[in-house]
Amino acid sequence: MKIFISVLFLISLSSLLSAKSVPIFDGKSFAGWEGPVESFRIEDGAIVGGNLKTAIPKNQFLSTKKRYGDFELRLKFKLVGERANAGVQFRTERIPNHHEVIGYQADMGGKYWGALYDESRRRVILQGPDLEKLSEYINFDEWNTYVIRCEGRHIQLWLNGHKTVDWNEPDDAIPVEGIIAVQIHSGPPTEAWYKDITIEEL
Repeated sequence: MKIFISVLFLISLSSLLSAKSVPIFDGKSFAGWEGPVESFRIEDGAIVGGNLKTAIPKNQFLSTKKRYGDFELRLKFKLVGERANAGVQFRTERIPNHHEVIGYQADMGGKYWGALYDESRRRVILQGPDLEKLSEYINFDEWNTYVIRCEGRHIQLWLNGHKTVDWNEPDDAIPVEGIIAVQIHSGPPTEAWYKDITIEEL
C-alpha cells in the first residue's frame, strides 16, 4: 500500500512539474500589462479593445510588461462588429512616442484570419492559410482559439486547431524576443475580446 501511494504521489508530482503553462492575464485586472488602458476594458473575464459606439481612430495595443523569447501562447478571442480586425502581437517592441508597435502579428478578421503579419516592419503578410478552406472552421462573432508557438526562428500558428502558418524566418536580423500585445484595429465601431491567455516558456 505504501509503495502504491508513493507511486501515485510521484505521478501527481510529475504532472505538476510538467504543467508549465501559466496565465498572463488574471481575468480581473491589468496587472502585468501596460498601454492605453482608456482604449481597453475588462468584462466577463476578458480584455476588450474598442467599443460598439464610436469609431476607432487609430490602432491601439495593450502589451505585457514582460518579454518572451521561445514560447507557446494560447488564448481565446472573438471579434464583434462590422469589418472588425485585430491581432496578437509577439516578439514585438513599442515604437517610442508612437501608438504603433513593430513585430509579428497573428492576424484575425476580414481576409487575414490565421495569417502571420509583420506589423510596422515589412508591412506584409508573411504567410497565411487558404481562407476559403479555413472559413468553415472560423466562429464568426463567437469565441475562437489561437495557439502561437515560437522556437528559434520557427513560428507556427493554429486557429481553432487548424495549422495556418509554418514560417521559418530567413532574416537573422529579426529579433527572437519581445513583448506580447493584443490589438484593436482602427476603423468603425468594433470590439476585440481576449481571454484565457496562457503561456508556456520553452
